[in-house]
Amino acid sequence: MDALQRIEQALAAALSLGLADDGPPKLARAVRHAVQTPGSRARPRLLLAVADACGDDVPAVSDAAAASLELLHCASLVHDDMPVFDDADTRRGAPTVHRLFAQHGEQLALLTGDGLIVLAFENLAWHTRGHPQRLGPLTLIIARAVGVGHGIVAGQAWECETDVDLTQYHRQKTAALFSAATAAGAAAAGVEPAPWCSLGEHLGLAYQVADDLRDVAGDAAALGKPIGQDATHARPSAVSQLGIDGAIARLEDLLTAAVDAIPDCPGRAKLAAMAQAEMERLLPAQLRAASRVARP
Repeated sequence: MDALQRIEQALAAALSLGLADDGPPKLARAVRHAVQTPGSRARPRLLLAVADACGDDVPAVSDAAAASLELLHCASLVHDDMPVFDDADTRRGAPTVHRLFAQHGEQLALLTGDGLIVLAFENLAWHTRGHPQRLGPLTLIIARAVGVGHGIVAGQAWECETDVDLTQYHRQKTAALFSAATAAGAAAAGVEPAPWCSLGEHLGLAYQVADDLRDVAGDAAALGKPIGQDATHARPSAVSQLGIDGAIARLEDLLTAAVDAIPDCPGRAKLAAMAQAEMERLLPAQLRAASRVARP
């Protein structure tokens, strides 16, 4: 079974665990829509790749960690799309949760995001009960990645501030979950997670720079979401602060730093190739020719 199949199977198991047959039907529909609308699954794929590089001796634990991380990511997207933030109509090529319902859309979106956060930790606890020694480190890693200190909640809150450090904003808004993915991959395999954090952070920062570039040079239909959102909402971005050429250079430097940060392990070459391919996928086609990110 490949990584994507493992992730989808683990997400289905998490939904079965969390949703009740006699629960509110609209909420169940909203939750399934938020999770099962096809996405890249970049974060859980990275988690499983690191777990594999570290031995992945208990795949059930790494699968649960991957699913929980994706549930948290989906929760953040549901909230981010709401009228109080981006007021987006589409996500992953489908209607956003709050647009899915003619009535009570915003209420259901808020509840869906909140519910997915809780389900992420319920799922992790349930599927690691046979390996409790790994639950503590995984819970700490993942909780910090979504928290108010240095997690994605803090990252979103920077948009409410006047003076914003771009790297700090990107580190918390996006890189936190990527750093959690690499650290949790190691922890799920019973390996010390600290040496793996730098890889995830650099990849997350690169991912956000690529996303900023797609917001100005991407295609909405191909991306499955609106473009021009950074300018519309006056959000800090790599493009607004560095220009397109500067943002591309920043992306190149971050990708190099990410590859250099991969700890010595049998899967190092495979992880480096994965990072390269992911950045190529994210960079808008018309910008690839000007970038060292794309291989010749």
